[in-house]
Amino acid sequence: MTSDATSDAPTVASENEKLRELITSARFVLWDFDGPICRLFARHRAEQVAADLVDWLEGHGLRGLLTDTERETPDPHVVLRAVGRRRPGSDLVAELEERLTQEEVRAAASALPTAYADPLIRTWTAVGARLAVTTDNSPLAVRAYLYSRGITGCFTPHVYGRTEDLHHLEPHPHCLTRALHAMGAVPAAALVIGDAVSDLTAARETGVPFLGYAHGETAEKRLRAAGAEHVVRSLEPLLNAVRHHRPYGRP
Repeated sequence: MTSDATSDAPTVASENEKLRELITSARFVLWDFDGPICRLFARHRAEQVAADLVDWLEGHGLRGLLTDTERETPDPHVVLRAVGRRRPGSDLVAELEERLTQEEVRAAASALPTAYADPLIRTWTAVGARLAVTTDNSPLAVRAYLYSRGITGCFTPHVYGRTEDLHHLEPHPHCLTRALHAMGAVPAAALVIGDAVSDLTAARETGVPFLGYAHGETAEKRLRAAGAEHVVRSLEPLLNAVRHHRPYGRP
């Protein structure tokens, strides 16, 4: 009798081998920030930040800029994107973006690191990979967090984040393209690590292989439904692959 575990074993082994190949061939690793590297709003709640942005808009008589759904969103980026679409290039957008930046910088002080992210970042750097952050978050918040963890040097100067040009937010590949050009990287030698469908879409636009990080079953299903071939729920197998498979021909 063949058990389910036995019948699944070749599939698991094959997936692990594909993951190792993906990891060890990546000379340039482009990380999304909130999710793969840390939980930015772990303590400074995103829901409250979104509500505060909505209240600020309503206090300025701009309630009508948002739909009912947008006013109830727990995601402050939804609020920013909505205003950006309806008032592109305006002082209003610039001020709202600055308000969100301040909240993200505040959140960075209490963000929680994603399990295994710090040692993976340090190990990947040690074996010769070049790393960048490509994110819709403020680069000020990213730098504040990286500094607090002592891993700024693993990324400097390659931190590419949100600007006032909101049409460049993902799934637009603007940040990925900036990173690739600045690092002198060809897409085939790079790897995007992200936790959102927008990360996957941006990676496809630039031709960069994608590895999904999912914090739970629902997130994994969402990424796989969008076509992500490689998804992990923990960074531990990535760390093991980098430690034991010696990328770039190192002894």
